Amino acid sequence: MLSVAGSGHTGGSMGIADILTYLYFSEMRVNPQDPQMPERDRFVLSAAHMAPALYASLAEAGFFPQDELLSLRRMGSRMQGHTVRNMTIGVETTGGSLGQGVSIACGMAAAAKIDHKDWRVFCVLGDGESNEGSVWEAALFAAKFELDNLIFIIDRNNIQLSGNAEDIMPMTPMADKWKAFNWQTIECNGHDYQDIATAFLKAKEEKHRPTCIIANTVPGKGVSFIENKWEWHGKVPNEEQLKTALLELGN
Repeated sequence: MLSVAGSGHTGGSMGIADILTYLYFSEMRVNPQDPQMPERDRFVLSAAHMAPALYASLAEAGFFPQDELLSLRRMGSRMQGHTVRNMTIGVETTGGSLGQGVSIACGMAAAAKIDHKDWRVFCVLGDGESNEGSVWEAALFAAKFELDNLIFIIDRNNIQLSGNAEDIMPMTPMADKWKAFNWQTIECNGHDYQDIATAFLKAKEEKHRPTCIIANTVPGKGVSFIENKWEWHGKVPNEEQLKTALLELGN
């Protein structure tokens, strides 16, 4: 998708793929035949530049034909470079400005509580995105209103647009920060499905507090020359690199 488009975000999209796979094929209550099902769980991609991984997950789940994926970033396509709300294909929110999706997710979770609904809200945000003050305002809000139907998943891949995340704005110790905001806080290996499953089970069992899952991931997971390199945050493979990457992933 990214190579054909000639632009986009490779590192984070590949790093979050295992989390999205677990959400759409094991955890969330969604229906590809009825994307606007009222009792569906809601998913917000606050780190909206990771959209390629979301589109791939939705297509694999049957929300739309897989061949449409190659229209990524084309004019008029439903697959824009950052998410654009389109419930016919299962995209809940428009994104792009970092730090905004978290507040949308809080609003959705609060609405479910007010309406006495049992659906849950899952929100993926980046560790670099956590530089935004709005993330922490949302954290205060969710804790105050005991939104135990809200799960934040932080993609802790340690890179962002212009460098290593800890060099730009240190977030360590990240877990302690979320615990101080009165969230249940869980760390997991974002590529180990048993570890991921355990984290989401704990989130489901928590009462009166929102949950923050810090998923430790490898940006560019599965491709040697992309893994852990911040330069690939917003870079895409050329034709030769694509061949090598697909070969490595196939192996």
